[in-house]
Parts: sequence; structure tokens; C-alpha cells
Amino acid sequence: MESIPSHARHGPADPDFPPPGGPWEAVTLNGRLVGWAEHGGLAQARRCAELGQVLEEDERRHLLSRLGHKLRSAVLALQESARQAAFGRPELLEAVFEQAQEVGRRAAAVEAAAIVPKDQARGVVLGALLNLALPNVARDLPQGAVVLGSEPALVEAFSRVQDWMGGPGMSIAAEPVGSWWKISVGPAGDRRPLAVPEMGEPLVRLIVDTRLEGWLDAGRNDGADIYLPAQASR
Repeated sequence: MESIPSHARHGPADPDFPPPGGPWEAVTLNGRLVGWAEHGGLAQARRCAELGQVLEEDERRHLLSRLGHKLRSAVLALQESARQAAFGRPELLEAVFEQAQEVGRRAAAVEAAAIVPKDQARGVVLGALLNLALPNVARDLPQGAVVLGSEPALVEAFSRVQDWMGGPGMSIAAEPVGSWWKISVGPAGDRRPLAVPEMGEPLVRLIVDTRLEGWLDAGRNDGADIYLPAQASR
């Protein structure tokens, strides 16, 4: 949830977690929570849903614009190094290789921000997910931790969390909070800033908040918390 006009973030989007400053009334549309307001009603629900779509599109467009700009800069640098290497500067070939890898990383970030997964949300065992995305991460997971979401989007999100947190060596713990799994991630030590900051928290937030219908809480200094919908026990 994001307040208007202050843009303060609060989550997860759950009737059991009203934002501060109330009393508020939960606003629902077709059985889905779409906002909080002093007074509800169908018109208010439709307005909240429309505002949510606008916020999501604005965030996605802004991030794509920034990532696209950083990608173009990397391509130009690669072109210049390749030109110099071809005309008497063979010592630049190693730099050409490294710059080509960076172009690939930035292009993958643009793709992650632009493409909406078509996979339907399904139950994914959190331990199996981490085996795919972060096989060597230190973990503290309860048995039966199953989240609901698109598996490709989940893998993408957690793979990028590691880059954001400074590389291999981070820790992950999970605990149930209502109908959610709260997944706490912590860095291995001193976090190395990313060359492209938009490939860190902004990209992870876009994937978690809009692709997975969860909530990224980056408010603490020693890591972050990711709330993902829990699969109801049978």
C-alpha cells in the first residue's frame, strides 16, 4: 500500500494490517483489498484500484527509463573500446570483454523490469526456490514454508536480492505472519554499492510488489524483509 499524496509505503496489503493514522475502513473491489480510506463504497474502491494502476505504471516507466539510460551508456562505452581495440589498441580487448558482460547484465535488468510473467501463481516451496536462486545462502526456514507466486518471478527476485545485498554470503530466515511469509534477508558484511543502483532495491521492489503481489520493506539498516503470500494449509 502507498498513501496519497505523501507516498508513504505500508504493507502488506492485508485487512489485518491497517496503516497508521486511522481509524480506516478497508476498501475492497471484487473481494480484493485495494485501499484504506475514511469511508468505503464502490466509487471509492474503483478510485483506489485506478490509483494503484497509475502508481504501478509510473514506477515501472520510471525504472525502465533509468535502466534504459544506463544500458545505452554501457553500449556506447563498449563501442568506443571496441573501436580503439580494432585500431591499434589491442590491450583494450580485456576491457571490451568486461564491458560486454556489463551490457548483458544491464540488458537483463531491463528485461526483468519490462516483462510481466504469464505464469499463474502457484505454491512454491521456499527451500526449493532458494536451491534454484541462491544455492549457497545461509538459511533458517521452518518446515512447510510455501509461498504463492510465479516461480520465474520468485527466482528473479531472490537472485537480484543477492546482488543488492552485496553478493554471496547473505543470510535468509522466514517466519509466518498472518497469511504471509516474512522473509528476512541480511548482507554478508559491508555491502558493495551497485554500479547501477536501479538494479538493486528499485528493481527488487518492482518485482516483489507488482509481479508477486508482496511487499518489500527496506526500512531497516541491516537488511530487508520480503512479505510473500502464504499458501493456505490443506
